[in-house]
Amino acid sequence: MVKTYSGFVAIVGPTNAGKSTLMNQIMGRKVSIVSHKVQTTRTNLRAVKMVGARQIIFTDTPGVFNPRRRLDRAMVSAAMDAISDADAVLLIVDATKGITDTIRTLVQKIGDHKNLFVALNKTDAVKKGELLPIAAEIAQMANWHEIFMISALKNDGIDEMLHALANVMPASPYLFEPTDATDVPDMLYLSELTREKIYQFIHQELPYHINVITERVETAPDGVLEIYQKIVVQSDAHKKIVIGRGGAQLQKIGIAARHDIQDQWGVNARLHLFVRVEENWEDDAESYTDQGLKFKK
Repeated sequence: MVKTYSGFVAIVGPTNAGKSTLMNQIMGRKVSIVSHKVQTTRTNLRAVKMVGARQIIFTDTPGVFNPRRRLDRAMVSAAMDAISDADAVLLIVDATKGITDTIRTLVQKIGDHKNLFVALNKTDAVKKGELLPIAAEIAQMANWHEIFMISALKNDGIDEMLHALANVMPASPYLFEPTDATDVPDMLYLSELTREKIYQFIHQELPYHINVITERVETAPDGVLEIYQKIVVQSDAHKKIVIGRGGAQLQKIGIAARHDIQDQWGVNARLHLFVRVEENWEDDAESYTDQGLKFKK
C-alpha cells in the first residue's frame, strides 16, 4: 500500500498581502474573492491540493488586523482558530510593504508553532536588492522551516513552496477525497462572488461592512439557475450608492456577478439582486453563521 499523508496549512497574514490570490493560484481557479478592499476575506475557506501522494488542506484566513467592531473580532478569531488547528502555518508577507508592526505582532502569535513557513509575496514588484534585507530581518524573528520568494499573481515560486509544505504533512489517511477540490458551501460561494463585484465597482464610495446573502436557488423550467440574493447595507445612503442612478450600478454588479457565476460553475444563470437596509445586521447572529463565523457577544 502507498503511504498517505494529509494535513492542514493555515495561510495567514495582514490584509491585502495576497493570501486569496495565492489560494486561487494554487487551485487554478477562484476559491477566494479578491479586491483592493481591506479585510475582503471574512471566513476560513478551505481547498484541497494533492502534491503526489500527499494531501494539503489549505485554509485561507481573514487578514489579521486590529479589530474594532464585532465583525472584525469574529474575523480575526476565525484566523486564530485556523492557526491553532493547523499542521503548518504559512505567513504571507507583502514584499512591497516589508516588515510592518502587524507582521511583528502576528509572528509573536504564531512563533511557537512547530511548522512555520513564510512567503515573501509580490517579489515581482520589488528590486532584488531590496528583498534581501527583508528576508534577513524576518529570518531572525522565528524558527522558520523555509522562507520563500514568490509572486502569487505570476505563479513564481509556488511549486517549490507546495512541495516543502507537503513534506511536513503528517502520515494519515486522506481527510478528503484525493482530488483537488474546495470545501466552500455553495450558497456562501455565490454570495462571495457577488460581494467581490460590489467591491470592484464601489471600492471608494462604500465601507466594507456590507453583506450578501443568497436566499434561495431554484432551477427554472428552461434549465436556467435562478439565484436570489439580498445585499445588506447599513444606511439609505449606502443603498443609493449600491443601486446607482436609475439602478445602473446594481445592474452592472449583477451582470458581472452573473457572468462570473456562469464561468465558475458552467451553468446558465439569472441573478436577482435586492438591496435592503438593516442598520444592525452586524449584531444579528444569523449573519455570522451564514458566513461561517462565530458570533461573539
